[in-house]
Amino acid sequence: MAKDANPAELTDAPPKKSKKLLIIIAAVVLLLAALAVAAVLLLKSSPSDDEEADEEVAEESVKKSAKKKDKGEPPVFVSLDTFTVNLAPENGEQYLQVIISVELDSADSQAQLTAMMPRIRNNVTLLLSSKKASELQPKEGKENLAKEIAAEINSAINPPVRNKRGEMVAPEGPVMSVLFTSFIIQ
Repeated sequence: MAKDANPAELTDAPPKKSKKLLIIIAAVVLLLAALAVAAVLLLKSSPSDDEEADEEVAEESVKKSAKKKDKGEPPVFVSLDTFTVNLAPENGEQYLQVIISVELDSADSQAQLTAMMPRIRNNVTLLLSSKKASELQPKEGKENLAKEIAAEINSAINPPVRNKRGEMVAPEGPVMSVLFTSFIIQ
């Protein structure tokens, strides 16, 4: 029987070492898995600087539109002087004469618009003179032109700024829409 006790003692010793080693390996694997999960959650939960800037711009525009809706103010329209430009050459000389009204987000913006009028007229004139008559004939061409004019006026009033990546980002401007009250191509 003494011989039976010795083999049992010998067999018990190696499993204890393997159990300890198995526990240590399992603990290390669980620790690494927990670190990986924490890293993934940390990276997904903190937005990059650009996303934060985009979210701030979106929040500001929502606040502005909500502010206007809350006040119940009627829209503010400002008529600009007539623009007459030579169009980009296509089929001989062609001219564009256009009268524009802009819709502003508030009555306070009218002072900004008036103060920046020389720059606005310059930018809009350059934009209009770069267009071809064939681009402006269809309705879509006029709609695209209205969007481009709104962007030009907004960038003249609130110049674009560089974000942390170095890209130019145009802030929200006071011009809500551009309306053509006269549009003649000759």
